[in-house]
Amino acid sequence: MSSRATPKVAVIMGGPSREREVSLSSGRECAAALRTEGFEVIEVDAGRDLVARLSEISPDVVFNALHGRWGEDGCVQGLLEWQGWPYTHSGVLASALAMDKERTKEVYRAAGLPVAESRLATKSEVMAAHVLPPPYVVKPYNEGSSVGVYLVHEDANGPPVLDDQMPDLVMVEAFLPGRELTTTVMGDRALGVTEIVTEGWYDYAAKYTPGGSRHICPAEIPEEITEACLDYALRAHAALGLRGVSRTDYRWDERRGPEGLVLLETNTQPGMTPTSLSPEHAQLAGMSFGAFCRWMVEDASCPR
Repeated sequence: MSSRATPKVAVIMGGPSREREVSLSSGRECAAALRTEGFEVIEVDAGRDLVARLSEISPDVVFNALHGRWGEDGCVQGLLEWQGWPYTHSGVLASALAMDKERTKEVYRAAGLPVAESRLATKSEVMAAHVLPPPYVVKPYNEGSSVGVYLVHEDANGPPVLDDQMPDLVMVEAFLPGRELTTTVMGDRALGVTEIVTEGWYDYAAKYTPGGSRHICPAEIPEEITEACLDYALRAHAALGLRGVSRTDYRWDERRGPEGLVLLETNTQPGMTPTSLSPEHAQLAGMSFGAFCRWMVEDASCPR
């Protein structure tokens, strides 16, 4: 970080992805918190002029609050590496790898981590016939925040009709019954485990609508499951080559005990909105939201 008395932080947010609105919320929250921590903060809505905007600002650190494609898939990370600006969260390769759900699973398997049965299929294949026996889930293989997720129930009359925004290649994954758990990693430390309780499917609306879900933090689960969640999250973070903060999500079928805990995915840039999980984990670990954001700025580097 620069030796300037007041380090200048550019918080990049928004962008063109399907998660634009969530990113804007994350960015504003982080910018406000960083100002209270004493940083000079400039908010930047990331567009095609991003390099020009950042060149004008000449930041000491770029705080990446983008979500979804272009923001957390290695694209903007490559741009920041090219320009030599220190930035938060994971680097080019790790971001691209974690955004690709199928390749992420290959890394999980190689690290001995449990995953659900799945396969990649074209959109036309999925709409023509059941690719897996119901119940199963259909989701983009390279999006986050439960964008474009379809749950096909066991008694479904036929395959799903996917919307026009779904990519041509999707992941079809066996539906896992059980409880929704998640763990945040900060550097080399797993912060805690939350259980997410919803009335229905934990989709985009449940994640980001106030009251859409209830977070039990820390999760009221057996100690051995808590320890397994913390261990798996750290192993996933390391195996994917992640940096800074990440969050790993699970399903746990308590009827099967430890064997029922399965990884779903790892998010390289967890949400930082008022309803987000990672800030709750930081608070559980005794860290204020401002201190959490400060840690990410102080952890920033280039190359990542």
